Amino acid sequence: MLLKLKLSQLRYLLLALAAIVSFETLAHGVDDSTRIFLENNTGVQFIPFMYIGAKHMVTGYDHLLFLVGVLFFLYRGKDVLLYVSMFTIGHSLTLMTGVLANIQMNPYLIDAIIGLSVVYKGFDNLGGFEKMFGKQPNTKAAVLIFGLFHGFGLATKIQEFKLPEDGLFTNMLAFNLGVEIGQILALMFILLIINFWRKHSSYLKFAALTNTALMFGGFLLVGMQMTGYFVN
Repeated sequence: MLLKLKLSQLRYLLLALAAIVSFETLAHGVDDSTRIFLENNTGVQFIPFMYIGAKHMVTGYDHLLFLVGVLFFLYRGKDVLLYVSMFTIGHSLTLMTGVLANIQMNPYLIDAIIGLSVVYKGFDNLGGFEKMFGKQPNTKAAVLIFGLFHGFGLATKIQEFKLPEDGLFTNMLAFNLGVEIGQILALMFILLIINFWRKHSSYLKFAALTNTALMFGGFLLVGMQMTGYFVN
């Protein structure tokens, strides 16, 4: 029985890792047509930028992994709304400010910090801070702070395309709106899966393993980004 349980857990962990690797191939997908559009657009392009923002969030595996960690132990609708709002305020602020004020940071380092946000949330869900340090950090403040880094990561990627100044403010508003739409769609999908899973005993049984896999995924993201930083 014990061996069977361990094999099931191992299979579950491998599936999680495979999903992470698959996400990597889809991450932040900017195809050639999108890249050409971003680099050559002129004036206000509200709908295209809104679409690109939504697409960027839906394919942004690092953002989605962090949100999975945030939502994992939130059972009440008002808590979900509060934490998602904190994240939204954070990433909207730095996304707009970063692009409009032309504030840049090495993309590998900012993405490594975003990877750490995934590690943090998995560790927090495992009760790691209480167990190791005897103190629980302010989770709402942490979500807001990491939201700032996630938004700055988006701003850094947008700035790689040297967007024209003409219509930039409106285009960024459209992009940010698209990010929020993409986030809502992603959250609906994540919440549907989590709420369905919560009805089964396996949810709590695999909670520790799931959050351990989340931490592992975060460390993997950090390792990938730091490797890119030193290689490039």
